[in-house]
Amino acid sequence: MARLIGFLTSIALLLFSSCASEGDVDLYTHTIGAHGHHTFCFTGPQLSESSAVNPFTDVLLQLHLDGPEGKRVIPGFFAADGNAAETGARSGDQWCVHARGFTPGIYSGLVRFEQGDNLALHENSVQGEALQGHGAVAYFEVEQADNIDGWLQYANSPYPRFSESGKIYLKSGTNSPENLLAFADIDGTYAYDTAKQFIKTYSTHVADWKPGDPSWQNGKGKGLIGALNYLASEGINGVYFVTNNIDGDARDVWPFVSHDTLDRFDVSKLAQWDIVFQHAEKLGIALQFVTQETENEMMLDNGEVGLTRALYYRELVARFGYHNAIVWNLGEENGHATWSEDPYQNDQQRKDMAAWFGLYDPYDHPVVIHTLPEFNLKKPILNALLGNDDLDGVSQQISSKSSVHADMLHWRTKSDSAGRSWILAMDEIGPWHTGSQADAIDPAHDTLRKEVMWGSFMAGAYGVEWYFGWRGDQHDLNAEDFRSRQNLWRQTKHCVDFFQEFELHLDDMRPADHLVGDNAWCLTKSNSIYLVYLPNGGSTTLDLSSAEKPVYGVVWTNPINGKQEVSTSNVTGGETITLQAPSDEHDWVATIL
Repeated sequence: MARLIGFLTSIALLLFSSCASEGDVDLYTHTIGAHGHHTFCFTGPQLSESSAVNPFTDVLLQLHLDGPEGKRVIPGFFAADGNAAETGARSGDQWCVHARGFTPGIYSGLVRFEQGDNLALHENSVQGEALQGHGAVAYFEVEQADNIDGWLQYANSPYPRFSESGKIYLKSGTNSPENLLAFADIDGTYAYDTAKQFIKTYSTHVADWKPGDPSWQNGKGKGLIGALNYLASEGINGVYFVTNNIDGDARDVWPFVSHDTLDRFDVSKLAQWDIVFQHAEKLGIALQFVTQETENEMMLDNGEVGLTRALYYRELVARFGYHNAIVWNLGEENGHATWSEDPYQNDQQRKDMAAWFGLYDPYDHPVVIHTLPEFNLKKPILNALLGNDDLDGVSQQISSKSSVHADMLHWRTKSDSAGRSWILAMDEIGPWHTGSQADAIDPAHDTLRKEVMWGSFMAGAYGVEWYFGWRGDQHDLNAEDFRSRQNLWRQTKHCVDFFQEFELHLDDMRPADHLVGDNAWCLTKSNSIYLVYLPNGGSTTLDLSSAEKPVYGVVWTNPINGKQEVSTSNVTGGETITLQAPSDEHDWVATIL
C-alpha cells in the first residue's frame, strides 16, 4: 500500500497545485482528521466570471472518489484566483473540488477535467477537450478520530441521523431572517428593489465575534460570525436561509453575478458564504438551504429542472455540499398561493427537483419541501409526494398555532402509512404578520411553547424553527439582533434536551393520543415507554392496559425551565390510571417508564 500511495503522490504532485487559501501545506500527501475536508485545486484555463467562455457552463471538473464510504462523483467549481474571499477576484485559473470523508482510511479519486460548449450541463452525454490534470489520480487519508458524526442523512425514520455516529438530529432553529445572507460585508450583495432595503450589518453581534474566529478582507464578517456564536451559545443548532430571492420578498440574496444574470456566479460572494457555513458547522449549526421562494419558483426554466436550474443546483452542491449537516429545501411556500396570481410548479416538477438532488448530491443530504400555510392548500401537493423515493420530508408552514399538533400528526401518520416516513419540522408558524414575537412583547411565549413546539415534538416532528413575522422591530426581513428572542431560544433548548434523552428510543416511538384524555398528548414506544404532555397541567387518564411492565415510575418535567421537579410514586400497568400534574399553573410533561 505504501508503494502505491507513493506512486499516486508523484502523479498528483505533477498535476495539481494547492489553493492559495490552503497555504503551503502539501494537500496531496496530507493526512487530515475526520472533521476536516480536503480541497483539490487545479490550474486550468484563465477565465473570468464574464469571459466569452463561460467558466460555469463550458468547463467540467469532477472527482470520481472511491473510499471506505463507497463511490461518489463530486462536482468541482471555478475558484478564480483560488483566494477570492480575500481578494474579491473575478478571474483566474484555479478550479477546485471540496472532497470529504469521515470513515478512517484512504480515499482515492480519478479526475475528469474537460472543456467544451455547455459541457457542464451535458456532462453525461458529451465529451470535451481534456485539460491539464484530466485522468489524474488524487487521494487523501482520514485518520481515526473520536466523536465523529458524519453526514446528516435520511434514515427511513421520522428522525434524520448522522451517517457515522448514528446520532439523531433534533432541531432547535431560527427561521428568520430568511434573507440571513443579505449581509453588507459579503461581496456583490445589494437590494435591487428600492422599496425593500434590508441589507444587514448584525452590528449588535460584532461583540460576539471572538479572536480566532474567521473574517475576511481586513475584518469583514464579524457581525454574522458573531451572530452564529450567540445562537450556538443559546443551544440553537439550525439556521434557515434563502439562497435565491430574486423577485421574492426582500430581493437581496442570490449566488449569481447580478440579479438579472442567471448562468454566471459571483465567486468571491460564494467563497465568503462558505466561510460563514464553515463556522456554522464548527459550532454544530445545521444549514437549511432554501433554494427558492413561492414568488420565483417559475423563474428558472419555467419551473422545470432545465439547464439553468441544474446549473444553479450544481453550484450549490459543488461549493457547499461537503458540509456535514445540510438540508436541501426545494422551495418556500411551494405551490399555488391564494394571495398570489403568479404561476406555480406542478407535481412532476416538484418530483424532478427532488430527483435531481437524489441523483447528484454525492453526500445524500435530506431533501425537503416547504409548504403553504393552510391545510387545504398543502394537502393536494403533499398527497402527490407521499412515498416518493427522493423526498425525505416536509418543512412545515402552519398559519394557526392551535392546529399545529393535528397538522403534524396528520402528515406523520400519512407518510408512515405510505412506507416512507417523512422527517417533519415546524419551520414557520403563523399568522404571517406575527409569527414568534420578541421577548419584549411576549416574554413567556406560552402559546408558542405549548401549541407549536411541544405540539410538534409530541406529534413526531424532529424539530422547530422560529419565524419572526412581518411586524415589529426585528421581523423576518430586517432582523439583526437575535437576542430579541433569548427567552424563546432557551425554552426551545429545554425541549430538545428533553427529547434527546430518549435518542435510543425515538425511532420506535409513535404518537398515541388515543391512550390519553382530550387534554393531553402521548408518545409511546411499544407500550414500554410513555411520554405524556399536559398543555395546561391538571390531570389526564393514561391507558396502560397493554403495558409490558407491571409497574412504572413517573417523573414530571417543567418545560419552562427543563427541570425534573417532581417524581411521583409508581403506577400500575395493565389498567387505566390517572396522571395528576404537580400544578395547573403551566404545562407539564410526564415520563412513564
